[in-house]
Amino acid sequence: MISRKDAFALVSGIVEIPIAGESIRQFAMEQLSQLPGYDWCGVYRLEGDSLVLDEYVGAETDHTVILVGRGVCGTAIAERANQVVPDVREIENYLACSTTTRSEIVVLIERKGELLGQIDIDSHTVNQFDESDEAMLTEVASILANRWE
Repeated sequence: MISRKDAFALVSGIVEIPIAGESIRQFAMEQLSQLPGYDWCGVYRLEGDSLVLDEYVGAETDHTVILVGRGVCGTAIAERANQVVPDVREIENYLACSTTTRSEIVVLIERKGELLGQIDIDSHTVNQFDESDEAMLTEVASILANRWE
């Protein structure tokens, strides 16, 4: 539930910085973590049939490798579709990174039809994310894809 103004400012800030690879991914996660309700912000890289934790901001997680098809992150890859989960307690195959997480959004990072990974955002608030967050994160994912390295 991000405002258009805040989304534009965040995306513009990421576009303008002349860095790539891990540096742009870390910078983007740092920027996202400043938004209200964006309590854990990370990128997972797709490597074969696994998602491998890349750059992130937030508490450490035991889920540094997630198999495709497992949890919200693995489901996004398996279904090749973004995931917006209003309440993670209602998801049967949810992989809890934190007992305080209540909602989650996962947006795929693709370049020319190739899945590179995903942005994963957790919130301590139920129903934190909507189509405005998905649209903004899709823009961020596009920037990251273009500067992936």
